[in-house]
Amino acid sequence: MLNHVPVLLKEVIEYLGPKPGQNFVDGTFGGGGHARAILERIGPKGRLFVFDLDPESISAARALGPNVEHWQKNFRDLEETIRYAAPYLPIHGVVLDIGISSAQLSDPTLGLSFQETGPLNMRLERDKGMTAATIINTWKENELAQLIRDFGEDYRAKQIAKAIVNRRREQPFFNTTDLAEVITRAVARGRRIRSHIHPATRTFQALRIVVNDELENLRFGIKGALRLLSKGGRLAVISFHSLEDRLTKQLFKEASRDCVCPSSALRCVCAREPMNRLITKKLVRPTDAEVTANPRARSAKLRVIEKIR
Repeated sequence: MLNHVPVLLKEVIEYLGPKPGQNFVDGTFGGGGHARAILERIGPKGRLFVFDLDPESISAARALGPNVEHWQKNFRDLEETIRYAAPYLPIHGVVLDIGISSAQLSDPTLGLSFQETGPLNMRLERDKGMTAATIINTWKENELAQLIRDFGEDYRAKQIAKAIVNRRREQPFFNTTDLAEVITRAVARGRRIRSHIHPATRTFQALRIVVNDELENLRFGIKGALRLLSKGGRLAVISFHSLEDRLTKQLFKEASRDCVCPSSALRCVCAREPMNRLITKKLVRPTDAEVTANPRARSAKLRVIEKIR
């Protein structure tokens, strides 16, 4: 876990601009790369609040010093948690790195990857909510197709769903490689389009998103972070696939709107002033050098917003 390389670290630090004595939140501690860089800059008089679902990450956070507070929670709860723990403390910045860590992907007990055989679990909160096996073995064919299409953005969704249902009539699915093999065979029977990703990648993404309610967590986390920030504070969100980035872009746009008059209005009469302003008008992507050094960074996307009142 501690060997995890943080993506877009230089850019995150430049945009958030942590200074001595300030207070920051890392909602996705992971390997601690962003947190450590922030901690170096805020010094002993600043405070850092970190969140992660993984107990190993939280154990690592405990070793960072007395000015680091940590919770084994989803970042969707960051606003409520920090308001209770430090109700009057100004928060100068929040970072959310939404990606799944290499350590999580390589842990076969989580069942997030088909590279190794593991249970069809996919729950990051290991004992909470339904598993991927429940979805695969009980959902109707049209429900599976919609899940794969909407959350995996795979045009072969109907084809894959049909293959899954046909196979489970004979035997239920129990492990990741079994599911991946069925998907691969189903796709191979259809029209072939060259792709650099495994045929099962998008289905596994869709299952993980739904099992962990990832998009709703992101929605709650972004809105909570913006309410928590002090004037001049900034929120940096790193996402890794188009659904996350699309939602981040939409929420940032809504949060930085001024006029809320209906589209039929001839002129603005609401006189509403925006609460936030976009700092990154366009996506910030990793440099070629970073991608070469850390291929995981290839699909990373950064957006930053600032609270202005």
